[in-house]
Amino acid sequence: MPDLDISTHQLQREALDALVSLQQLIDNYTPEHERRVAELAIRIGHELRLGGEQLEALNMAALVHDIGKVDIPLAVLNKPGRLTDEEFALIRGHAQTSYDILNRISFTLPVPEIAYAHHEYLDGSGYPRGLKGDQIRLESRILTVADIVESMSQDRPYRASLGIDAAVTEIKRLSGSRLDPKVVEACLQVCID
Repeated sequence: MPDLDISTHQLQREALDALVSLQQLIDNYTPEHERRVAELAIRIGHELRLGGEQLEALNMAALVHDIGKVDIPLAVLNKPGRLTDEEFALIRGHAQTSYDILNRISFTLPVPEIAYAHHEYLDGSGYPRGLKGDQIRLESRILTVADIVESMSQDRPYRASLGIDAAVTEIKRLSGSRLDPKVVEACLQVCID
């Protein structure tokens, strides 16, 4: 009989590793994007002096925040140019699908909720639930900023990088309306260093 003394944390990490491995079989770009987002999010979290459990939850959520994209055809994910309304609706659905997938794992940390809200904005204009202000967890607000910066500053399957300067300009523009100003300031500190 095998030893069953495996920690809950270890089981959660193994489940996340399995999800990332599955995602790599379908679309290698997304897991690399998520890894880079996680690295930046953790740097922002350190700058904001988040505690160990908050950092762990943020890291775990960031590593799989786009897992719901497994339900989107690659032709749509990698499409250059403008998406149709139907294609954009598919893309917007990934946050809900990510939540649905992650919520099947018995996390001891709020990983599914953090990932669920990574496209929510302070002013309520985000998706999928239109959350506002403090309805959005700090970890999700960090993930949102890191996701924007990484997405803009790296090459995407459908377009070349817009550069870190464009990303910095964009998060400054959205600071206080859509993005948490404290998170933006922390991001600027770690991006400039």
